[in-house]
Amino acid sequence: MIHTMRWFGPKDPVSLMDIRQAGCTGVVTALHQIPVGEVWSVEAIEERKKLIEAGNDKFVPLQWLVVESLPVHEDIKKGLPSRNQLIENYKTSLRNLAQCGIYTVCYNFMPVLDWSRTNLTYEMPDGGKALRFVWEDFALFDLYILKRPEAPQDYTEEVQASALTKLNHMSDDEIATLTNTVLLGLPGSEEAFNLNTFQGLLNNYKHIGDTELRANLYYFIQQIAPVAEEVGINLCIHPDDPPKPLLGLPRVVSTESDLKQLMAAYDITNNGITFCTGSLGIREDNDLAGMIERFGDRIHFLHLRTTKRENNPLNFHEAAHLDGDVDMYEVVKAIVAETRKRQAAGRADWNIPMRPDHGHQILDDLHKKTYPGYSAIGRLKGLAELRGLEMAIEKANSI
Repeated sequence: MIHTMRWFGPKDPVSLMDIRQAGCTGVVTALHQIPVGEVWSVEAIEERKKLIEAGNDKFVPLQWLVVESLPVHEDIKKGLPSRNQLIENYKTSLRNLAQCGIYTVCYNFMPVLDWSRTNLTYEMPDGGKALRFVWEDFALFDLYILKRPEAPQDYTEEVQASALTKLNHMSDDEIATLTNTVLLGLPGSEEAFNLNTFQGLLNNYKHIGDTELRANLYYFIQQIAPVAEEVGINLCIHPDDPPKPLLGLPRVVSTESDLKQLMAAYDITNNGITFCTGSLGIREDNDLAGMIERFGDRIHFLHLRTTKRENNPLNFHEAAHLDGDVDMYEVVKAIVAETRKRQAAGRADWNIPMRPDHGHQILDDLHKKTYPGYSAIGRLKGLAELRGLEMAIEKANSI
């Protein structure tokens, strides 16, 4: 695997030198400053590339290897007439990225919200802090803070009652913290959704169910995949996080069946997957190592992390990278097998970019402001563990 880390640009408290010292040669980033739907110009892409490569003459070289993410505009997800121009803009951005030598593009198709959590500072037994999702807390927000009209049909009477009891014992600050956590915007953005206008965003999906969202996703990929193939870009969709419908919104990239349908919608290697073991691993029915074997040639980017389902399996938190519900040994073993298969087939992209995802906030980072899940030391620890596991599997296979 090519070891990389996500970098949110010049304002990221984790520096490019930090990423070098963690043992990475690749950078995963995006032009967060450009509004969703607008074209990424060659000039803007080259400016970011030069920033990443500025120290390459003195230090371990870094390359911008993966775009995460080139966001998909909501009008495309909703299938509005305006989507056609937005898709043309997307195609132009893909061509510009290829012109600049960047050939892996991650995107997602989650409506309105990106990944969702209810606690960004869940204290672990060792004193570190992790991201957590609690179904009762999400219900509390949906039912009694947002007050979404259709919300009661999505929760059992028991959950509704327990959420109301919890609400009655919460302070104003606790309510505000939960609200701000759920309404957190795109990773890398400092803007969150506004509670007063959020219901309106959901209303735009009132007549879009599972079938309609799938159709809009397949239309999108059928339009952009030919361009990706033409310019040599590998597209890789990120799974839903968490992999289930939320707030009445459908989510259609949560299971092996979902991925199989999307791969078939435009059956070329460039139409591929960001294989996120944390997102997919939340569901017990996803066989991660088996999915790597079955979708191996379509996996263009790896997010290695693990989540832990709690006593209530609807709740989960980010575990340490070698703990949790993901059998990371079997996952990495399957990845090593896939890279060897690609080498034997003569594929140029045999070495798959990987980044350690959602590290715990630990040590000195407990006293710093960082993007949730993206502190330096927690990801460094995760990467070190994953690199050791990869090396051990490689050595064992060569005996």
